[in-house]
Amino acid sequence: MNTLDAILKRRSIRDFKDTIVKDEDIEKLLIAAMAAPSAKNMRPWEFYVIKDKEIQDKVKKVSPYTDKNSPLIIVCAGRVKTLNNSLDELNGFWIHDVSAAIENILLEATELGLGSLWCGLFPHLDRSSLVKEILNLEDDVHPLGLIHIGYANEIKEERTQYEESKVHYI
Repeated sequence: MNTLDAILKRRSIRDFKDTIVKDEDIEKLLIAAMAAPSAKNMRPWEFYVIKDKEIQDKVKKVSPYTDKNSPLIIVCAGRVKTLNNSLDELNGFWIHDVSAAIENILLEATELGLGSLWCGLFPHLDRSSLVKEILNLEDDVHPLGLIHIGYANEIKEERTQYEESKVHYI
């Protein structure tokens, strides 16, 4: 599969089979994640691979959007220093870096024949703080997103969302 094929085939999957994701595939997802670009090569990301069903059940309940039936959850977070204890003023481009890592996970999942769903946590502090509490994360670690991963129990056609009217040549 070439890169554009993976991009067009990647779709948000909200219903998963009960089949367990292989450890070697999880490692490939994380290798892809950490190959993402990072401002000043700071690599602020931290990944929490949740296989434990009890912890999954708690994490799935943080919002109506995160309550899906995937056999695997990866919480993607940024380890950052805050200024004046404010998440509005964070060092570097941690949100960009972790978002790029998340997209790499989604594309690699597609390559591996896995379905995925990116659920945002930050900047909804109620959601990100609850996940932080459930996972007992350190103060300087901020959950950005939660990814459901597994074998799709639904079929979605590949698509493009290209809109020529949104392209501006200067």
